[in-house]
Amino acid sequence: MKRTSRIPNLGGAKVFVLHRPHANVTAITRQLSAIGLDVTGCWPELPPEALAADFVFFDADLGFDEQFPWAPGEAPMPVVALIGSEAPGRIEWALSHKADAQLLKPVGNSGVYSALLIARQSFAARRQLADQIATLEARVAERQTIVRAVTALSGQGIDDERAYAQLRSLAMNWQVSVEEAARRVVAITEKEGGVDQSNRA
Repeated sequence: MKRTSRIPNLGGAKVFVLHRPHANVTAITRQLSAIGLDVTGCWPELPPEALAADFVFFDADLGFDEQFPWAPGEAPMPVVALIGSEAPGRIEWALSHKADAQLLKPVGNSGVYSALLIARQSFAARRQLADQIATLEARVAERQTIVRAVTALSGQGIDDERAYAQLRSLAMNWQVSVEEAARRVVAITEKEGGVDQSNRA
């Protein structure tokens, strides 16, 4: 039985290295090029085309927020912090940018490949968690909207069970989901102060 490798092929990926010209950049570029990646060095800020990059390495020692075309911690790709100083302020700043991996300076002849793989997996896990949280928040919001709609309908002198049944009936009549029907009921209630049960729009 043939096993499928879980290690992704990184050849052809685009990498930006945000660091002043230095021997560390030379070492990183050499390793990245050997792996088959397309490397672009830049300083003191990332160019707009970096938004299409697959990875970004950034200097945590001299870095600052304005270097990035995104808000701290919202990079659209895996980022790797290049750390030489262990000053608490510098570490805190790197953490604020949610580095997916780190590479200690001075950079030697190895370490870049593992940093890429760790960053890629960490970024994917962080994105997946963010998506799950967004889905859960949306569900909570939908349930709250349903509760508000049921409350609006029950305010017409019926109990909650019958109000929910009416909400489902409205959804069927409007040919929409219960959640969408609830949003419409809430919108009508807020706009007109009541719900017209005969509304079929």
